[in-house]
Amino acid sequence: MSDLNVSPAQLSRFITATMQAVGLPEDDARTVGELMAEADLQGSDGHGVIRVPVYIRRILGGAVNVKPNIRVVEERAATALVDGDNGMGHLVMKRATELAIEKARTCGIAWVGSRYSNHAGPASLYARMALAHDMVGLYFAVGNANHLPAWGGLDMLLSTNPIAAAFPTHQEAPVVLDMATTVAAYGKVKAKAMMGQMMPEGWMIDRQGQPLLDPKRSDEGFLLPIGGYKGYGLSMVVGLLAGTLHGAAMGTEVIDFNNDDTSVTNTGQAIAVIDPAAFGDVHAFKLRVDKLVQEIHASERMPGVDQIWIPGEQSHLKRLKHLQHGIDIPAALTRQLDSVAQQLAVPTLADTPH
Repeated sequence: MSDLNVSPAQLSRFITATMQAVGLPEDDARTVGELMAEADLQGSDGHGVIRVPVYIRRILGGAVNVKPNIRVVEERAATALVDGDNGMGHLVMKRATELAIEKARTCGIAWVGSRYSNHAGPASLYARMALAHDMVGLYFAVGNANHLPAWGGLDMLLSTNPIAAAFPTHQEAPVVLDMATTVAAYGKVKAKAMMGQMMPEGWMIDRQGQPLLDPKRSDEGFLLPIGGYKGYGLSMVVGLLAGTLHGAAMGTEVIDFNNDDTSVTNTGQAIAVIDPAAFGDVHAFKLRVDKLVQEIHASERMPGVDQIWIPGEQSHLKRLKHLQHGIDIPAALTRQLDSVAQQLAVPTLADTPH
C-alpha cells in the first residue's frame, strides 16, 4: 500500500464521522474533525489524524465524556477557569480560547485555564485563534503522559509541557512559535515509529544515559529537555501554570493516555490573549512585527545557510502546499485508520467524500 493523498476537507469529514460513530453530537464531532484536520494541514502530523485510534480507544473505554457539560466555574473580569467535564480537549480549549478573546477585548489581557480537559492537539491551534482578531495568543499545557524526569533524576514526573505563541502581522506570515519543553514532542516519536524511522541522536536517552534511537523502544528511556536543566525548569513552570494552578493533574497524577484507555486524565491547559489595542495602534504594532521579520530575513547568514526561518514560517508554507496539493497520509497510518473505520462501520478515509 502506498501513501494516501487526501484533501483537508476529506480528512475533516473522516475524523468527524469517527467521532459521531462513538457518540459525539454532530456539531461537537465536526469541531473536533476540523481542528484535528487543521493540525495535519499545518504540518503538525504528530497531533492530527494519527491520534484518531487512541482517541477512539479511550472514548470506547469510557475514559472520555462524549457529551460534557463544559462550564465556567470561577470567573473575574480578565480570568476564568473552565471545567471541561472530561470532554474532548479540542472542545474544551476552543471554548476557553473564545472566552479569553472576548475578555481580552474588554480588559486588554485575559487568562483562561482549564481542568478536566483532555489532549487537544498541537499548542498552536489555540494560540493562532487570536490572530483572526488581531490579538496575541499564548498557550500552555500539561502533556498527556510523563516522559521527562527532573534534571539528574530517573522518575518521570514531568512531560513535554508545550508552549505556543502567535503574533499578528500585516504582510508577513504570522509569527507562531509552537514548541515542547523537550527536544522533541512525543508525538514526533510516535510518528517516527509509525513510519519505521529511527530518531536523531539527542531526542531520547535510556536509563543508563545512552542515546536511544529506536522509537519502538521509547518506553525504555525518556525525552531530553531543551537546554539541559533550563528545559527541565521550564517544563516544571509550564506545568505549574497550566495544571497545578487550575486544579489539574501534575507529577504522579498525570495519566499516560497512550497506554490507559479507562482513566480520566484531568488535563490542564491555559490560554492567554493580549489585545495590542490596549497598548497603542494595532496596525502600527503589526507593521513593527513585519519590520522585525524583514530584518531577520535580511540579516547576514552563516556559510551554507540559504534562509533564516521565522517561527511558524515553515508551517505556513506547509499549509499553503497542503491546500494546493493535499495531505499525504503514510501507508502504515492508513491501515490503522482503515481498521478503525471498519470497527465503527464508517467509510474509510479513501472512500470519504472530498
